[in-house]
Amino acid sequence: MNEIASKFIWGHINVNVSDLDTSIAFYEKLGFEMFVPAIPYLNLSNDPSAKPVHDSAATALDIPVGATGRACIMQLDAGFPKLDLTEWSVSTGRSPLTNADLGIARICLATTNLGEAYDQLVAQDVRFISAPQPAQDGKADIAVCADPDGALIELIQLYLDKW
Repeated sequence: MNEIASKFIWGHINVNVSDLDTSIAFYEKLGFEMFVPAIPYLNLSNDPSAKPVHDSAATALDIPVGATGRACIMQLDAGFPKLDLTEWSVSTGRSPLTNADLGIARICLATTNLGEAYDQLVAQDVRFISAPQPAQDGKADIAVCADPDGALIELIQLYLDKW
C-alpha cells in the first residue's frame, strides 16, 4: 500500500448545486439526512442568506475571493463519506458530466431492493435515465437518476453470489 494513501480516510463528497433547498429535498428522497446544517470551516450554512467564504478558503478552492454561498453536510445511514451540498454565488452553470466524461461523473448508492426503491423514487418525481437494467450475467441491477442539477446517481443492487 502507498505510504501516503494509508494516512487518508473518507471525508466527504462535494456536490455543487444551483438551489440548496431543492437539492436537500431531493437527497432526502434518497434517504439522506441532515448531518450538519453548515460547513463551518468554510463559514457557510444553510441559512437563507449567503455568507462570504474566508479568503484563504476561496484561494484553496480556486473560487473568487468574496464569493458567497450556502451549504450543508448530509449523511446516508450515519456513514462515510458525508455529502456536502454547496450553493455558490459564482457557479458557472456548466452542464454536469455524463457517464462518458473524464472526472467524477456519478456517485453510487447500494440497495437490497432496487425495484422497490426505483418505484418509490419515480412516484416522487425523481428523473431516471431508464428503469433498472440487469448488468452482465445478472451480477447486478442498476438504474441511474439525476439530481436537480443533473448530477448522476447510480443505484445498484448487487448479487455477489454471481461474481
